[in-house]
Amino acid sequence: MTSVGGTTDVRTAVRREVLISGAGVSGLALAYWLHRSGCAVTVVEKACALRDGGYPIDVRGTAVEVVRRMGVLPQLREAQVDSRRCTFLRADGSAVASVPTRAVAGGVEGQDLEVRRGDLTATLHALVRDGVEFVFDDSVDALDQSAAGVDVAFRGGRRRTFDLVVGADGTHSRTRESLFGPEEQFHRYLGHCFALFTMPNTVGLSHELVLWNTPGRAAALYAVGDDDELHAFLNFHRPEPPFDALRSPDAQRDLVATVFAGAGWEVPGMVDAMRDADDLFFDTAGQIRMPHWSSGRVALVGDAAYAPSFLTGQGTSLALVGAYMLAHALAANRDHTVAFAAYEHAVRGFVAMNQALVDDGAATLFPTTERALERRDALLRDLDTLPTATARPAHSALALPAFAQK
Repeated sequence: MTSVGGTTDVRTAVRREVLISGAGVSGLALAYWLHRSGCAVTVVEKACALRDGGYPIDVRGTAVEVVRRMGVLPQLREAQVDSRRCTFLRADGSAVASVPTRAVAGGVEGQDLEVRRGDLTATLHALVRDGVEFVFDDSVDALDQSAAGVDVAFRGGRRRTFDLVVGADGTHSRTRESLFGPEEQFHRYLGHCFALFTMPNTVGLSHELVLWNTPGRAAALYAVGDDDELHAFLNFHRPEPPFDALRSPDAQRDLVATVFAGAGWEVPGMVDAMRDADDLFFDTAGQIRMPHWSSGRVALVGDAAYAPSFLTGQGTSLALVGAYMLAHALAANRDHTVAFAAYEHAVRGFVAMNQALVDDGAATLFPTTERALERRDALLRDLDTLPTATARPAHSALALPAFAQK
């Protein structure tokens, strides 16, 4: 166990001790706001260190205000990905349209952010590393709640007691499973599977995204800057989740290779690179929908409670906003049951609005039929004539209460 930093507080006797499982965006943001409100915070993360790299992510709407209140908006603006265009290709590799990235991403120009996930988590970690205890290379093995607190058994063998525990451990949350049961009862499959990995930039892309489509299949190469490395993305439609492949990396590689056999453009090279990639991430596109986000002294935040899926582009924003609202509710209410109820009441409508962006599983960028692909391409050809969005979309706006300084 590694303790990083520490704080003293005249209210030590009544300070809440809170364990957060997961050092991703929601876990780090929650750690910041809980520490600011006077809690003694411990973050446990199963990885050996903070995870760097990762696909670029969006910070939109109310989430931009959250990072502004954290004091890191200027840093994130400096780290912003300067993606200049998105080119859509036909099956033979010829261009359908090339449009400004913002026109496709759906954000508000000059207000929203796109940054590397690793840049965001590193920035958030720097905010809290001197006042929050971090335990890497470990995870929660069991939880035992009582009126006095939550007894936590860690995988590494240690046992500790906390006042509250928060699961910020992602879509496949072990905290949620231990508390509420198997993921299947909360997971809503949206009909797509995807593989993410990095590969050498042998095609000379710079500050751009190129997306190849056929009905039910998509391949994308994303050059975040002028790097020698590309983010590669292979997405395909499948009516039912491939449960066997989800449990086996070799089966995942075989499945993707089979689906994309005979594809044109750069896809054969992408499949070869996927075979050798040491950072392959394979999953299904899905959402987590739960009737409640807490039980007793344990609550969930971010993807663990309400993953919207990458198809919405809102996962990071929901994580930041949810963390802020949960910490605010706990700061305002000493009774955790009242706090958890207030958090859920404040955020649930916002979550529902964002999840409804792909309510029927439809994904405009990834058409599954020839007709849908033709409609999408027709829309793309008209995008250059449309004005840039200046109004805030309703699904990205939520009024934030003030957070008092401790």
